[in-house]
Amino acid sequence: MSAVEEESPPREGLLTGGNVADAVVRVGTTVRKPVTAATPGVEAVLDHLHQRGFEGAPRTLGRDDKGRQVLEFVPGTTAMELPAFTPDELRRLGRLIRALHDAMEDFSPPVDAQWDMPIPDPTDGRLICHNDLAPWNLVVDGARWVFIDWDGAGPASRSWDLAYAAQSFVPLQAGGLVAEAAPRLRALVDGYGLDDGERREFPGLIAAHTRGMFDLLVRGARTGEQPWARLHAEGHANHWGPAAEYIESHQAAWLDALL
Repeated sequence: MSAVEEESPPREGLLTGGNVADAVVRVGTTVRKPVTAATPGVEAVLDHLHQRGFEGAPRTLGRDDKGRQVLEFVPGTTAMELPAFTPDELRRLGRLIRALHDAMEDFSPPVDAQWDMPIPDPTDGRLICHNDLAPWNLVVDGARWVFIDWDGAGPASRSWDLAYAAQSFVPLQAGGLVAEAAPRLRALVDGYGLDDGERREFPGLIAAHTRGMFDLLVRGARTGEQPWARLHAEGHANHWGPAAEYIESHQAAWLDALL
């Protein structure tokens, strides 16, 4: 390799697959993202998780000379590209989310933190959560599982955050067999360790969170707010609407499985 090559800056490669953030690129072993009003709060969250020894989130590495947020690039495969998780893997996922929430218990947000949560938590939770725990945001690399894309972090409750993961990882979607989905839901919740009272409320929260996603897309189509208007045009509401109806219509089955 020549001296010129050694001194050349690393090439930028556009990262695809995300639905919300613009112009996300990989530069060597880092990811660079545009800074938003929510970025300082997200950086504080990731710093806190690193200090607590939680390895299920990427490290934040400051800003680059273009003013972009710099994050650790996590190699591996997203769970969306893998076969559906087994019950044992769902229990492991539940334990990972529990460890994340436990690590955030003593986090004090910056006084001027701003959050960009597309669906507010109706339970008025105050724990700073990820709020998009889904297969497209979980990178699996051998023994390490890492949740990426923290742009939607903000105050919520443990159960509200877990409810989104339940819908997307079990998964709970239109056309699914309840007899197969119910024990898978139980595996995730057992891994997390919800108590009896939380289990009784949980099916309703899954339904509310899923319905909230559908309503967000419909509202975006009506108002033109992006990226929700674009996602609605791409047909995403055709997944979330029927999924909400499926979850709502089988509340008794989910409750029976959890108890």
